[in-house]
Amino acid sequence: MLAATARVTRDLDLAEECVQEAYAQALVGWARDGIPDNPAAWLVTTARRRALDANRREQALRAKLPLLAMPDEAGGASFEPGDDIPDDRLRLMFTCCHPALAPDARVALTLRLICGVGTGDIARAFLVSEATMAARLTRAKKKIATARIPFRIPSHKELPERLDTVLSAIHLLYTTGHTAPSGDRLLHAELLDQAVHLCRTLHVLMPDEPEVSGLLALLLLTDARRATRADAQGRLLRLADQDRTRWDRTAIAEGRELVLGGMRWGHPGRYLLQAAIAALHAEAASYDDVDWPQIVTLYDALQQVWPSPVVELNRAVALAMATDADTGLREVAALERDPRLARYHYLPAIKADLLRRLGRYDEAATACRAALEMAENVVEREYLAARLAELAGAGEQRGNPP
Repeated sequence: MLAATARVTRDLDLAEECVQEAYAQALVGWARDGIPDNPAAWLVTTARRRALDANRREQALRAKLPLLAMPDEAGGASFEPGDDIPDDRLRLMFTCCHPALAPDARVALTLRLICGVGTGDIARAFLVSEATMAARLTRAKKKIATARIPFRIPSHKELPERLDTVLSAIHLLYTTGHTAPSGDRLLHAELLDQAVHLCRTLHVLMPDEPEVSGLLALLLLTDARRATRADAQGRLLRLADQDRTRWDRTAIAEGRELVLGGMRWGHPGRYLLQAAIAALHAEAASYDDVDWPQIVTLYDALQQVWPSPVVELNRAVALAMATDADTGLREVAALERDPRLARYHYLPAIKADLLRRLGRYDEAATACRAALEMAENVVEREYLAARLAELAGAGEQRGNPP
């Protein structure tokens, strides 16, 4: 709806306002007259009509006050078939990712306005508080208005400078769907499908961009195990416990080919390296058969092109598998001093698992309890609670031998 309305307004704030007004009108009108046969079309039509009315008022103002008229900055761009970007939502993503905005603000604004991700979930993805993220979004929208950043489709030559931000937004959209930061569902299939669709469309648009191929490969290789991430009762299953025979081999084969094709370009970036890691997981017969030393090497390369404490944490897990739990635990201990991971519940969860492997059950239970206190997804909380009970039982059994 936002994409369709923004075609008319070329103003994100006004488009968002028109969409909200359409929702409000639906709440009243549908309760009185019943739900229309095509609710989505009704909403889009109503929002666009409000946008057209707003445009007419603006045109009237310009006619009466020519000295205050704003220059037409649309540049003749239109959202007609044959445009460089063949998808409404993708067009809007490239439009939001204007280089005048800070990179994080571009991604956050795209996720919030176009993909419908909640501010709290975006904040968790960026490892910041919800208040901090809300302030970033407000500043970004104000800058668009005060700097008169034109709402128009970027030209073909402008696409490359916006590409990395669009890829980041699609990646975070998929990540948010893959494991919901909050709520009572492990995943959101609609977000996963949306992210894969957007990336496929982008790959059609830019087939020779290695990082586009890399991101599509990463999404396909990760999504191949969607059906096995929870058991029949909806309980979370670790990667080591998933039934690999149920993984989507067609998606894995496509992802692997994309990785191989992207690597031929040389100098792989963050998405291609992550896809290569995902491919090694997908091709192994079991969790123990994964080529862990090679994964550590790939994480080393990933850390060079994309320095991140989350990358370091994932590397620590791979290092523990390639060597021993003590080595991985030392890496995790160093990361505990990084304030960016202060509320990242996967850090104490990983620490708990490494301590468990070392037989240090009481310490493992303490770390698991810390992870449980931070986690906000119900399915993850249930998993952590079950692990905590197991650790408590193991500690008691060890302290009271028969």
